[in-house]
Formats: sequence, structure tokens, C-alpha cells
Amino acid sequence: MADRDSTDRGPSDRRNDEEDLRDQGVVLTQALALYPARLTTAELAREITAGASDFEREDRYRRAVDDLCGAGLLRRDGELVAPTRAALLFNSLDRD
Repeated sequence: MADRDSTDRGPSDRRNDEEDLRDQGVVLTQALALYPARLTTAELAREITAGASDFEREDRYRRAVDDLCGAGLLRRDGELVAPTRAALLFNSLDRD
């Protein structure tokens, strides 16, 4: 029996991965722009969505915060989220 390879990622998975990376970029950019302010994940999502009530987008940004914390680019202090030193250093590098 020829089953589909479980590691084969189709176009839908790649699209989701691209969307996740885009969301992470938006969240990290906003967190860096607002630094030194520390916001909750919900406040950060509202900042990005300009207060619009869009559960799907807010949920995507919450997942992005989780992913960025796991990657070491954001850190949590209780309910508050802020960029890590590594993210701040990278942001301050001259990219010319």
C-alpha cells in the first residue's frame, strides 16, 4: 500500500508557514517599535489590529508571540511581553 509520506508538506502547509513567519515579523516589529513599553499579549495584538475586533487575526498574533518567545526573541514577565536583548541588539545593527 502506497501511503503519502507523512513528512511531505503540501502547498497548504507552506502557505501556513509563510503566514506564521509574516505574523511573527509583524509582532516582533511592533514589540521593538514600542520598546521599552511592555504589553500583555492581548494588548500587543490590539495594537497591531488597531483595536479592531478580529478574533482570527488576534489569535494568529498570540501564536506568533508564543513562537517568538520559544525562539528567544520575545520574553514573558508574567503577563507582560518584551523583546529580548538579542532582538534589541539585532534591531540596533546597522544593516547598510
